[in-house]
Amino acid sequence: MRGIRGMGNDTKKIQLFFEDGKEFSLKNIKPLVGITGLYLIYNSDIKIRYPFKSSRLIYIGMSEKRTSSIGKRLQGHLEGTSGNEGIVSYNKVDNLLFTYINFEMLKNIWTLSIENLESFFILDFVKHYGVYPICNNKSGYDLLSIEKNLDITINWESFE
Repeated sequence: MRGIRGMGNDTKKIQLFFEDGKEFSLKNIKPLVGITGLYLIYNSDIKIRYPFKSSRLIYIGMSEKRTSSIGKRLQGHLEGTSGNEGIVSYNKVDNLLFTYINFEMLKNIWTLSIENLESFFILDFVKHYGVYPICNNKSGYDLLSIEKNLDITINWESFE
């Protein structure tokens, strides 16, 4: 995540921006062992035609524990042990990239769990693109209502 920009007086308006993606390789994944938060995997070139508009984003995932950290989860996707064949297949035909959000950076504005943050991201993606990211196999994401004085905007354009 490149930055968080807060605005407003009563309502916290937060805009989330992402760092440039890192190559989906072991050397870039290893430093993330022990870090919890969200990670986003996307194609370097291939755009997916979603109902509302196209995006290179294929997966939004999370790590809620240091023992199953972002680094461990990404390594499982890279090596094919995560069970997500979609990510493995896209990695064979395009150079995948990833970016991540360290949950520690959001704790002062996000009071709910990492699971709820992942749900918020996925449901916001659905709102903008019309369906879940193509490699997210789950359905039925629910988000508990977030604080009424919090307005978060995700910069999805980073993946278009």
